[in-house]
Amino acid sequence: MAVAVGGGLGAVALAPVAAGAAVRPVGAAPITAVVVTKAAAASCATGKYQKQVEGYLKKIGGYGTVKVDGKQSAADCKAIKKFQSRFGIKPAAGLAGPTTYGVAKRLANTSTSKCKAKKSGYTFCVDLTHQTTWVMKSGKVYAKPTVTRTGMKGYRTPAGTFKINKRTKKEWSDPYDVWLPYWQRFVGGRGFHQTTTYIHDAWRGSHGCVNLLPSDAKKYYGIGKIGMTVKVIGRRPGT
Repeated sequence: MAVAVGGGLGAVALAPVAAGAAVRPVGAAPITAVVVTKAAAASCATGKYQKQVEGYLKKIGGYGTVKVDGKQSAADCKAIKKFQSRFGIKPAAGLAGPTTYGVAKRLANTSTSKCKAKKSGYTFCVDLTHQTTWVMKSGKVYAKPTVTRTGMKGYRTPAGTFKINKRTKKEWSDPYDVWLPYWQRFVGGRGFHQTTTYIHDAWRGSHGCVNLLPSDAKKYYGIGKIGMTVKVIGRRPGT
């Protein structure tokens, strides 16, 4: 947005017979306790993009063991839930739907080396093409790629190399009458900040800023300092 400066259940135990309760006739078959396994309790429905998401999560790494077979399992379910929770995808129920697929695809297809970060110090990288962002330190990934939302048509976020030139924990946007938490400006009235709306749908765009999920905005603010490098590469489709 541009700114005008100004667990699973164990066995279900049977309760003792209470007064007035029905009693089994002598010789009746014994009552078997009902057992719900952890795997069954943690199972998730199989989504339309199950196999694709499995493949992307395996490529990204860090979310647990997944088997790329298109079949939901307890391990797959756990990994997908963890991924959804990390990127604020709701509900985080383990279903491989279009939003989970879209976010996983963007992250898996992001090439961090294309940022050509500085060999020393920090570089904030923004990939307009895939709508992702990450941080490099001394040429190595410091903060892994996450999703972002950049400028829509008519408000394109420019590609190039810039420097963070202003930082405030809470900046007021005069044009749009909204607070911008964890503000870090790097070109014109554009900068990093926490978004107040859903950013997973790639078709949505900002007014030029690099929008971040709350946890990412706070993390970026903790890393950033005036003068640090921001490299913006690629071009957002349709802009």
